[in-house]
Amino acid sequence: MLQIDLWKRLTIWALVIVGLALASPNLFYNRVESHNDAVAAIEKSGATPEREAAAASWPSWLPSGLVNLGLDLRGGAHLLAEVKVADVYASRLEALWPDVRDILRPERDTVGTIRLQPSPAGELRVRISNPDGMARALELVRGLARPVTSLTGAGSNDLQVAGQGDEIVVTLSDAEKQATDERTMQQSLEIIRRRIDEVGTREPTIQRQGSDRILIQVPGIGSAAELKDIIGTTAQLTFQPVVSRTTNPDTTPGVGNELLPAMDEEGVYYVLEQAPVVTGEELTDSQPSFDQNGRPAVTFRFNPSGARKFGDYTAANIGSPFAIVLDDEVISAPVIQSHIPGGSGIITGQFSVEESTNLAVLLRAGALPAGLDFLEERTIGPELGQDSIDAGKLATGVAFVAVLGFMWASYGLFGIFANIALLVNVGLIFGLLSLIGATLTLPGIAGIVLTVGMAVDANVLIFERIREELKTARGPARAIELGYEKALSAIVDANITTIITAIILYVMGSGPVRGFAITLGLGIVTSVFTAIYVTRLLIAMWFERRRPKTIEV
Repeated sequence: MLQIDLWKRLTIWALVIVGLALASPNLFYNRVESHNDAVAAIEKSGATPEREAAAASWPSWLPSGLVNLGLDLRGGAHLLAEVKVADVYASRLEALWPDVRDILRPERDTVGTIRLQPSPAGELRVRISNPDGMARALELVRGLARPVTSLTGAGSNDLQVAGQGDEIVVTLSDAEKQATDERTMQQSLEIIRRRIDEVGTREPTIQRQGSDRILIQVPGIGSAAELKDIIGTTAQLTFQPVVSRTTNPDTTPGVGNELLPAMDEEGVYYVLEQAPVVTGEELTDSQPSFDQNGRPAVTFRFNPSGARKFGDYTAANIGSPFAIVLDDEVISAPVIQSHIPGGSGIITGQFSVEESTNLAVLLRAGALPAGLDFLEERTIGPELGQDSIDAGKLATGVAFVAVLGFMWASYGLFGIFANIALLVNVGLIFGLLSLIGATLTLPGIAGIVLTVGMAVDANVLIFERIREELKTARGPARAIELGYEKALSAIVDANITTIITAIILYVMGSGPVRGFAITLGLGIVTSVFTAIYVTRLLIAMWFERRRPKTIEV
């Protein structure tokens, strides 16, 4: 046992040095964080003297990974949002009207005239003037149905079409509603994540809760209101035909149309066709720019499908106004001067540079498929986060002092070896957390405090076993060897059961529980390594140097 090969010694010390080096940036947290932010900003937007100075504040050849601080330690914003999934049904059926109209038009001799009727939410009602052609009309409209694209809806169609007198009633099937709800939630999660990532926030928590709610926690952001401004804007961009322009807010738009205000012209309203020609979902890119007069603007580009529809419409409607609508406000309504091929264009308006940049971010991240109702919002100030950090430091410090004192009092010199390994153990935990970019929360600190208490458990088992072997073994070297050999199985068994518990907590738990599970699991791995290898190496080096005839544990 005491004859440890040179390569093993070098490997143990190398792992310890690498782990402590990875943990060291956390001792200079603010300085390293400024360096990392400056490097990221330079890569994204180019260098400035301020960014270069901040980047130079930490040597580039040193590790720069940090343990990210969670919401309860850093402060930030907490939101619980409910996705209005039912709104998607209405939008889906509104967009279906042009298809129903186009498929029935060639059969006017059979079904008569076709009129869109006022419809309750979740329904599309179309009246035909010849009820005798209802069977043919239903057959044609049912041809628009498509199979539901989900495992639970396999074999079902997305539309239910029925006749009521002289009206065709189209609704979404239950299977399609369920699939739509799932798609809407997944899209909302992804778009919220993209919007938050676009503004460079650090380690946000974005997760689904229940069937239609999303939990959003973003450390380091100023307030819940600021977070709502980032994610709460629907950013629904549409391009819609203009029916008329008016200054009367009480104008009746008519069936199939809507009345929307102009964003930059007070008292001006536009009557638009509800069914858009192209939507923001078909955008592939959006960037802040400037128009020919040097005013802030936003450029955009469509995907092939959107480019084709945009090009076809502009070619067929030269001389007609065409509204660009953002979140139910008309940004502008230019007259189509010529065919616009290629699917790219520019949005102009009374923007500031900041507004054009924010709009480009929202459009690039994509439009939320449905609106959000914020059920709960909290702003956690950095002072409260600092209080949590201070409390965590105090708890960890008390645990350290108590454990170090107990080990020294109980096991003397061997207890000091265990204490050195304990300090190395905590450093390795922070090194691993920095390496994987984990987020440390208050429960995570509790996991570290628990690890401090548990870390010496393996050493206690080994030292007690050495005490027993000293009574029967031939000498101290043999007693130490047998102590490590016979304690190993108990150490492995105890820590395997604990790490299984940590894995279950991580898989089944939510954010705070997962934070506790991560630090607990990493602490188990490092504590076993330091107890079996680091303390053994320290004892071996001491024994080789002193060659004691007797030892006291």
